[in-house]
Amino acid sequence: MFKKIVVPVDGSESAWRALEQAAALACKFEGELLVMTVIQPYNNAALLAVPLDHNIISQSNADLEEVGQEVLARARDRVDASGFTGKAEYKIELGHPSERILTIAKAEKADAIVLGSRGLSGIAEFFLGSVSTKISQYANIPVLIVK
Repeated sequence: MFKKIVVPVDGSESAWRALEQAAALACKFEGELLVMTVIQPYNNAALLAVPLDHNIISQSNADLEEVGQEVLARARDRVDASGFTGKAEYKIELGHPSERILTIAKAEKADAIVLGSRGLSGIAEFFLGSVSTKISQYANIPVLIVK
């Protein structure tokens, strides 16, 4: 049933709770985890009106990737500490989070997506359009949102 579970993590507490739930589901169904983090690189085109040094943008993108690696290292430690003994893969993706999560879930033929909620609701969620809301609306597989 849940043979391959995609778990996006961003370092938030709700993401860690989602990772814990995903590991439990994967254990129960003898599945595997695909733990991913998505970083949004600075887009040079979006900054055309702002006179910035391109070296600053490149350096900032490198810093973002370093943060992504740290998030995945923490995720690996948490998966190991959970007692999960199945297959777990860790991946960094670049781009818009909801788009990358949905694309990877489809490409990897995932059976479910388990992700954290930042707790936005009502009007704030309507205006901001949270990642969890977009994933739940557009995914073609079950989505578990963990608070």
